[in-house]
Amino acid sequence: MSRGLQRRRLVAAGLAWPALAAAQAAPHAWPARPVRLIVVYPAGGVSDLMARALADPLAAALGVPVLVEHRPGAGGSVGIDLLARSAPDGYTLAFSAISPLTLQPLLDRQGQADRLHAVEPVASVMRTPVLVVGTPAFRGTSFHDVLQQARENPGALRWASSGVATTGHLVLAQVRALAGVEITHVPYQGGGPQLNDALGGQFEILSSNVAAQQLRYIAQGRLHALAVGSPARLATLPQVPTLAELGFEPANRDSLFGIFAPPGTPRRVVRRINIEVSRVLAGAAMRERLLQSYNLPAPASTDAFANEIELDRQRNAELVARDPRAFD
Repeated sequence: MSRGLQRRRLVAAGLAWPALAAAQAAPHAWPARPVRLIVVYPAGGVSDLMARALADPLAAALGVPVLVEHRPGAGGSVGIDLLARSAPDGYTLAFSAISPLTLQPLLDRQGQADRLHAVEPVASVMRTPVLVVGTPAFRGTSFHDVLQQARENPGALRWASSGVATTGHLVLAQVRALAGVEITHVPYQGGGPQLNDALGGQFEILSSNVAAQQLRYIAQGRLHALAVGSPARLATLPQVPTLAELGFEPANRDSLFGIFAPPGTPRRVVRRINIEVSRVLAGAAMRERLLQSYNLPAPASTDAFANEIELDRQRNAELVARDPRAFD
């Protein structure tokens, strides 16, 4: 064989090798089929709207459909537990606030308190302020009236949230503990159902993630804004004080939402999702969508997101130890 022919064959083999390697690796490439995104709250709330807004650009970035599926219940725990039992292959993810990981396990009376380690943080997505409103059943105009009525008639005032151990419930628990008042908690399974009952006056007070629907009803006079859980007053409600301004700094909470995966999901898949989510959040379209719905983009590395979750768990553990009755 001539040296020239031998050289050509070696070059051809060298060029063919990467293609052969890629073909052999193709069956293991991720993603190769649609990705399921479990939303752990009911349809119609802010989590539903933002998960769907995120799903489309994320699907475009990944090159496969991202299918939104609702699995509500127990303040998000039903969906989180479903995720924990899913295969760690990157094809099942969940969109949730961090409260099912940082508060609900602390209240578990049956010993299933390791939910914090049953799923893996992937990507921080957004922060959502919590709005406290009075319904048509509330006979008052300010947060001061809430406290006064609670003192005058212990337990008579009904305060609803999106469920036990959600951020809205955490706000109530902190207020109750700090003010030393009795207020009856009315837990729901998400933002959509509770808003309908709020308009019908089925309870007096509601604390939930701020959403455009709430603001429309406030503008119409059907709901009355009393306080907000946020680092600063909302630009759309400049007259409404934060809970910190009202003397309830520990209750001045917002909701941090993110994407989670089953434990053991390959690190390369986790990194890829985190990178793509951060890119989507940095885009003008998604940022504008979030801001229009009164959410703040909150991109972060996977490690930073995990650290934020652990800090929140520590704060909640202190509250539960100080006043466990607040979550009965």
